[in-house]
Amino acid sequence: MELASYADRAVSLVNTADPYRHRDTLTTCEQAKELLAPEGRCRVTNADVAELRAIRDRLREVFDAAESGRVPRAVQVLNSLMKQYPIRPVVTDHDGASWHLHLAEGAPTIAAVYGAKAAMGLAVQATELGFDRLGVCQAAPCREVFIDTSTNRSRRYCSDRCATRANVAAYRARRKEQARAAAAGEAEAAAAATAAGAKVMAVAGAGSATPGR
Repeated sequence: MELASYADRAVSLVNTADPYRHRDTLTTCEQAKELLAPEGRCRVTNADVAELRAIRDRLREVFDAAESGRVPRAVQVLNSLMKQYPIRPVVTDHDGASWHLHLAEGAPTIAAVYGAKAAMGLAVQATELGFDRLGVCQAAPCREVFIDTSTNRSRRYCSDRCATRANVAAYRARRKEQARAAAAGEAEAAAAATAAGAKVMAVAGAGSATPGR
């Protein structure tokens, strides 16, 4: 089993909330069922929703701490999550499938199952790739999270849409700055020309005022 793949659960859970744009898609049992779809059919209660939201806040803290370079804090929060939501691995061949590993069997709630997998997957990715690969979108006001798996550690945005929006904003800012600089240059040139003209007129005026021999 590829444990790192479970890190996607952490990303999906954190991105159900965007406090910077006042968006939250984890407020009802139906929304929670959609998030929990990878776990198969399950019964979801309001208590599960509340527990998932609490896990979400702590996973957000891991990403925010990693993104700001506070790796010890990210590790502390991640370790506390794995302690609270330990994996309970079992080997099974359910539904006629070949023998395979299930990570969180026997957890007390479906939220705990999800939390165990998300925390373990995120820990595997962070330790294998580096905590600096836990990213937060740089296209303000978006703050969705992602895991940077690029070869050159260059990812800065959660999606192509945000990357395009940021590039357009940067282009417009450059054009605005260029226009401002051009206007300032024209104003400086005009002022210099005015000063030069005034000097010429002053010299001419001084010459005409000189008495003839």
